[in-house]
Amino acid sequence: MSEAEKIQMVDLYGQYLGMRDEIDNAISNVIASSSFIRGDEVKRLEGELADFIGVKHAVTCGTGTDALMLSLMASGLERGDEVIMPAFTFAAVAEVVLLLGGVPVFADVDESTFNIDPESVDRMVSARTKAIVPVHLFGQPCDMVSLTDIAARNNLVLIEDNAQSFGAVCRMPSGHDVFAGAVGNIGCTSFFPSKVLGCFGDGGAVFTDDDKSAELIRALANHGQYKKYTHEYVGVNSRLDTLQAAVLRAKLPHVPLWIESRRAAAKYYTENLMDVPQIKLPTEMPESTHVYHQYTLRVSPESRDGLKDALAAAGIPSMIYYPSALFEQPAYRDKCLRDPMADSCQILTRSVLSLPMHSELTHEQQDRVIEAVKFYFSDKD
Repeated sequence: MSEAEKIQMVDLYGQYLGMRDEIDNAISNVIASSSFIRGDEVKRLEGELADFIGVKHAVTCGTGTDALMLSLMASGLERGDEVIMPAFTFAAVAEVVLLLGGVPVFADVDESTFNIDPESVDRMVSARTKAIVPVHLFGQPCDMVSLTDIAARNNLVLIEDNAQSFGAVCRMPSGHDVFAGAVGNIGCTSFFPSKVLGCFGDGGAVFTDDDKSAELIRALANHGQYKKYTHEYVGVNSRLDTLQAAVLRAKLPHVPLWIESRRAAAKYYTENLMDVPQIKLPTEMPESTHVYHQYTLRVSPESRDGLKDALAAAGIPSMIYYPSALFEQPAYRDKCLRDPMADSCQILTRSVLSLPMHSELTHEQQDRVIEAVKFYFSDKD
């Protein structure tokens, strides 16, 4: 099998080939200017990101994890403050809370959407709670109507982790559609290469309508200084370099089309796998759009690993996002609180399996994946 015929979880090179001239010109222009740090492309990107998401301010930074850290720093997180987050997600949120001296509080998730369960969040609010950080997992926003209500009732900061759902939309009770990342007090995203909008390295951004928060986050990301060599705060060095900003500017106009392609691929999977009773397909909620950062099946724990091995034997990659709940991780186990009723997150760790998903995926490639899934279960009948 040639390299071109191989199925990949994410086809970054194929995406590049589709816009090679734009990317190459963008990079060449930065090299010609030799303004590699805080060049004009960074400021232009921030304006374009803010316009795209529909917020007043976008502040770029070094990584999506940094975006979360800067948001919590700007929110005044103090030692011992509690931050509620999902137990089923990547570790970045828990990591930055602990590094800042806070206490991660793990809420359960909904088995159908994989997203944080508002009822679990409500149970875990205490006098020490400072913030809620919902993670819009796999491309679908959380129930932001319920979470906004909980945050407002308890005077909590609502920080959205939108690293996996850039371009997804929340349908609000007002009748307005709002992009994920623009609903809470602050939104965060990652530009890791595999994301819906990814650069050629690490990168991140913070979104907010609050002028003071944006100004503070910008200073915190620049060694705590508004003016050079005058340090108002203990800050960090977290900046998006100009080359990455140029790549992202070239890619940003393509995002709506890429999302259409991902949604079309997801629809094709769903239409052709719905007759396999041994798997549960992703659920799309009516109050939001799904951009399918991942296409994640639920499979019985007895079959999940066998299916993964069978796909691998057929030359088809798949991934388990995520193999354990965060409160089970050694680094966090004794430093966190958790909803004692949280069991859906543990069920998911034993049953989820993500299939290849990207905007360059062809029906021919998907047919091979679909055939392999069906063959595995037909062999079990």
